[in-house]
Amino acid sequence: MKLTLGFLLMALCLPSLAQTPEVRVPADLHEGDVDQAMVVLAREAMSVYREEDPTRYLGTRFRLQLVAGQYAQAIDSIHAFRALRNDLGPQPPIYLQYEIHARAKVLQARGVPFAQAWRQAFAQQFGALDDRTALQAEFGFGTSLARLRGDLDAALAKTAGRRSLPLLEAIDLVRAYQVHAAYAEFQPLFDAALEEDDARRYRIDRDLLVRTPDGARIAALVVRPAKAAPLPTLLQFTIYANDDVAWSDAKTMAANGYAGAVAYSRGKGRSPDTIAPFRHDGADAAAVIDWIARQPWSDGRVGMFGGSYNSFAQWAALKHMPPALRAIATSASAAPGIDIPMEGGVFLNFMYAWPLYTMGNRWLDDARYGDTARWAALDRAGYASGRAYRERPLMDGSANPLFNEWLQHPAYDAYWQAMIPQEDEFAGIDIPVLATTGYFDGAQAGVLHYFREHLRHRPEADHTLLIGPYEHTTMQTGVPPSVQGYTPDAAARIDLQALRLSWFDHVFKGAPKPELLADRVNWQVMGANAWRHARTLETMATRMQKLCLAPGATPDASVLSLQEQPGAVTTQRVDFRDRSDASWTPSPTVVNPQLDPHAGLVFVGDPLPRDTELAGPFEGMLDFTVNKRDVDVVIGVYERTADGHYLDLAWWLQRASYGMDRRQRRLLQAGVPQRLAVKDTRLIGRKLASGSRLVVTLGVSKQPDRQLNLGSGKDPSDEEAADAGQPLEIHWRGSSCLVFGIRD
Repeated sequence: MKLTLGFLLMALCLPSLAQTPEVRVPADLHEGDVDQAMVVLAREAMSVYREEDPTRYLGTRFRLQLVAGQYAQAIDSIHAFRALRNDLGPQPPIYLQYEIHARAKVLQARGVPFAQAWRQAFAQQFGALDDRTALQAEFGFGTSLARLRGDLDAALAKTAGRRSLPLLEAIDLVRAYQVHAAYAEFQPLFDAALEEDDARRYRIDRDLLVRTPDGARIAALVVRPAKAAPLPTLLQFTIYANDDVAWSDAKTMAANGYAGAVAYSRGKGRSPDTIAPFRHDGADAAAVIDWIARQPWSDGRVGMFGGSYNSFAQWAALKHMPPALRAIATSASAAPGIDIPMEGGVFLNFMYAWPLYTMGNRWLDDARYGDTARWAALDRAGYASGRAYRERPLMDGSANPLFNEWLQHPAYDAYWQAMIPQEDEFAGIDIPVLATTGYFDGAQAGVLHYFREHLRHRPEADHTLLIGPYEHTTMQTGVPPSVQGYTPDAAARIDLQALRLSWFDHVFKGAPKPELLADRVNWQVMGANAWRHARTLETMATRMQKLCLAPGATPDASVLSLQEQPGAVTTQRVDFRDRSDASWTPSPTVVNPQLDPHAGLVFVGDPLPRDTELAGPFEGMLDFTVNKRDVDVVIGVYERTADGHYLDLAWWLQRASYGMDRRQRRLLQAGVPQRLAVKDTRLIGRKLASGSRLVVTLGVSKQPDRQLNLGSGKDPSDEEAADAGQPLEIHWRGSSCLVFGIRD
């Protein structure tokens, strides 16, 4: 390293910028040669720039040097900057993109054309990285050039009519220029250079077709390290045919020392067969796994990964138990017939557009699926018209045969059961399973279904669950600073993809198990900035607290009572003929200043005298009479903070006629006392602060984004507004209680 220790000590001893000097604005910055003017500005700024912190000093100085044309010195500054950051652990070399740019400029000054010089510098510097580090380093070369140009133009505009700038403002302008100038030169060259680098690192098969036992052809892509002995393979099986995404996923696995593979559902991508979501995925995924195990580059072991539909495909494959399948890492797992296209027996409107998205062509119909105005209008029109739910395709003007097929199976019958493991099939699953989900993930119900059923039939199963303050896409894309309006604790901001890869390393390579997966159930306690671990869902809590739904002193003051009040009744009336709320939409956030009126009756607990940690699922029993043959019940659980905001903690949706057995509908008897068990609920992991209140809402589902159940006893898909009859009237008895887990 050319930058001496004396240089760094000098930087440390320089005075700070308490008295910021002014830097002259070159006369031709706006009217002449901007590039040359920026060179002058950078040199003048560098002559007066001082900073006590050596990291900040070097991080700014290398940019000034680059713009000033001092490329070799800039490289030295970048190296010195990295040396000061050695305590940050393994990572791509910071500012690698600028070092490569500087090296190309050095070669260009010697007469080498810039494009050739940059490719040469890229091959030397980027090519020296190991595969995993190179994969991480790619992101430093991609950004929006238009955004960078906008930043530069905005910075230039601030200098109009000014003869000098404060030093810090001048440095900001130089930085905006430096970043845009570098990316404008190397970005057009990057894709081709990266493709050459990939071709050197990996063996790539993009256009595979795997034949299934019944003659179908499955499109697949495989990426594997170029120089490696036979390896375990990590496979993603998906209906979301997108070659760019598939390439990225497969390459990520290869960069981490596996053969990476992505296969599409039959009929998707290059497959010539008929598209049939859910129906063949288990058998087809098993066929792909068998094919992988026979390849010379495979060591005979396959793991599967992916979220949502792709997690369903993992469980579907396990229904066929291919011998080479040795582990699955699921997230936000869809469970057909359990959480999609209906939950608790209630069909969910967001699934109506999904068949059109996935079956409209060999790839994906993003334009149609992304037409949110169309689907919102259909919800409003279907709700307001009072027409039968089954007529949605007619109202939409598009054939939707898969949606129609789903509606023929409102119970969890053989149609749905054929898609994923059932009963004793769970008992035979003896491979490690990792499942991740979130408190705000709509698919949490599916994740927990697989978890509960696997352990119910195989109590010793190696099935690990992780849950935190995440929503459906977070498990695939990373944890943002805000999740649907909630700010996750620092402890929750983990790299879930890296965690899955570490878990695969544990399973396939004998690496230590990730510490975060310390037990079978692992959950982040919102508000506590901590993780907890337990052996079962039931032992997440150390004690249980029973709270009963009781009327208060006024109709609007219902309470959560410690005691049952069997003689007390809270009455709720719902007029399904009233569709004046057709324009209602649910809140997109989980933190809100008030409760949505659609939530139903509100039961409020006392202010908590101390911090209280809720943990695990809740359960209970609802006692009621109703004047209809059926009713869709929805429960919401919230924390009302001391400042009056409501945080969603959990919810539960259930068609009462399927409450005893999701496989068979049992209609209610109007006016006869009923009991509905609250079971298989979502998990809660939250430290409620002192002064907060626990709030429970109890209602009848009536909103435009779900199928309506008018209670006539007919199939709700066939009910029309005329079937509503008199308003639904339900009498909730004070013996209706919920039980919450508390961890002391």
